[in-house]
Amino acid sequence: MTDLNLVQLQKNLNEVAYPISKKDLIMRAEEKGFDEKVLRVLKQIPIKDYETPAAVNQAINNIA
Repeated sequence: MTDLNLVQLQKNLNEVAYPISKKDLIMRAEEKGFDEKVLRVLKQIPIKDYETPAAVNQAINNIA
């Protein structure tokens, strides 16, 4: 995750409506043209519903 731009990640996460499932989050990310690095990280988070961007950030931090 060291090459992931955290500012860009946060900006991207704020572009989607919550709550959102992992599947829908990835779908929206692809539709909105999120950076490939962001997409790769999102595909690694647990399958569940996320209530806020902070919840997604926490899941990403738990991957590392």
